[in-house]
Amino acid sequence: MLTLFSPRFSLSRAVLLLTATCITCRPTPNNIMSLYSTIRSQGSCKHVLAGGFYATDDGTNSFSYCADHLDTSNVIFIQGRHGELADMDVDCDGIQGGPADDGRCSYGRSPDLQNTTAFQDVVESYNVGIKDLDPYVIPYVVFGNTGTTNATKAKAAGGWPSFDPTSCGIEPLSIVAVVCGDQLVYGIWGDTNGDDGDKPMVGEASLALATACEGPSMTGNNGYDGTNILYVAFRGHDAVPGPKGRIGMPPTLTTSRPA
Repeated sequence: MLTLFSPRFSLSRAVLLLTATCITCRPTPNNIMSLYSTIRSQGSCKHVLAGGFYATDDGTNSFSYCADHLDTSNVIFIQGRHGELADMDVDCDGIQGGPADDGRCSYGRSPDLQNTTAFQDVVESYNVGIKDLDPYVIPYVVFGNTGTTNATKAKAAGGWPSFDPTSCGIEPLSIVAVVCGDQLVYGIWGDTNGDDGDKPMVGEASLALATACEGPSMTGNNGYDGTNILYVAFRGHDAVPGPKGRIGMPPTLTTSRPA
């Protein structure tokens, strides 16, 4: 059996630190690498929740939100075809000009920069001293896709698919595990993919998380293009850390080893 435990993740701790050291990461355990290899070796998703998404602008729309382990392990993940997973573009949405702001997410470097994230109201309701997520500080993942009524965009993209993770029980600001290279990095679901680009995209994370995975070269216009990053989102209220870190048993990912 494979078991993945989430860390204690706290927005209030991030407020106190105001540095990327709030990110919880570790070398990827052998059992998680086994899961990673199993997902890649199966080639493509068997239980597609929503498909037709792009990982890169010049790639194919062969990426999907996958429920292969939803019934058994309460998780969904992003997968392409032929063993591909997702890439990691850099999301700069949220608080700008904070103490950790080093300019890598400036308007000049991130043309689609928004001053708020999708869950700004939830963050503010926590009353921990911040009104939204800070992309320089909080390791958040962009998950889910909103639709569009722009017929030109939809036609050019071959249709404009959308996906709402809450329809599968994934809650805002819940834990997302990210396997990038030889690291397992924990973040939260903090934003959604919008319809402001030319294609419906997947594979994006805050500057803080991208830096943890790929180093300080990451900026608002310089992400990681390799389609080998695994994003795993957990279903259920137990996966939501809350403002001071979750209390009790962490969410668990359990899958059987392949025969």
